[in-house]
Amino acid sequence: MSGLKNYRDLDAWQLAMTLVETTYRLSRFLPDSERYGLISQMQRSAVSIPSNIAEGQGRGTARFGLYFIRVALGSSAELDTQVEVARRLRYVSAAMTRDLDNQLYRVRQMLYGMRREHMQRLGTAGAAVISVVVVLVAAGLLG
Repeated sequence: MSGLKNYRDLDAWQLAMTLVETTYRLSRFLPDSERYGLISQMQRSAVSIPSNIAEGQGRGTARFGLYFIRVALGSSAELDTQVEVARRLRYVSAAMTRDLDNQLYRVRQMLYGMRREHMQRLGTAGAAVISVVVVLVAAGLLG
């Protein structure tokens, strides 16, 4: 992620935005009686994914970035569950959700990669701090 200046540069954010569009299109097939239920839940979960990617990137630190990536992963699991509910209630078919399922899978894979990268950065930073402390203790500067 180094070198990126803006969350809009992230492939995960761009694909997550496409996922939002796909979710909104799919939700049009659900009955009006679900307007304040399943439709609203699906749309909020979908919007939450790129929103949290953006917020994590905007915070500028690995620790905050990791937190928001985890929230985005949670939202992706929510959306996956809500789409399954819509299929089980026969509001939509598996064929109708294929594009959304594929996009959701790809977004998740990207988020897992981002999570791994952030965890490595945090691990490296933690190891660097420990190394500095060991050197300071060895030099008698820290007691």
